[in-house]
Amino acid sequence: MAMGVSGGSSGGARGRRGGARGGRRAPMAEINVTPFVDVMLVLLIIFMVTAPLLAAGVPIDLPESRANALAPDQDPVTVSIDGQGYIYLGEERLAVGELPDRLANIQPNPDGSLPQVTLRADQKLEYGRVMAVMGELNRSGFNAISLVTNGSVSDP
Repeated sequence: MAMGVSGGSSGGARGRRGGARGGRRAPMAEINVTPFVDVMLVLLIIFMVTAPLLAAGVPIDLPESRANALAPDQDPVTVSIDGQGYIYLGEERLAVGELPDRLANIQPNPDGSLPQVTLRADQKLEYGRVMAVMGELNRSGFNAISLVTNGSVSDP
């Protein structure tokens, strides 16, 4: 009876070590993807927050529209009018009366046509202010003007 007890304890000691030399473990062949997923989710959130900020540098409260989006062929010239009525060419604020001179310096496309212009205007602006800028664009030869709006509206 004593033999059965001592034999069981020595077999149990070997079973716990698993016959490994000096208590070493076998290398783990599985990859722990949890930290990788955590990092990817953080990067996704960062890109989702910063992507809208990269679209245009001038903060403008655009009006809503049900129009379909246009696919631009080339890089368009962006003219923006903020809520205070200041005009921007790209992200550069223009002085009063500087728009015609700056429009005259824009280089035509390789085919000789002028680039398309996208006009972004704050929805709180008076209609006359937006039309004055559109008239200046037209006078400078820019006939392809796209008005930029925000998303879509359910009811007109």
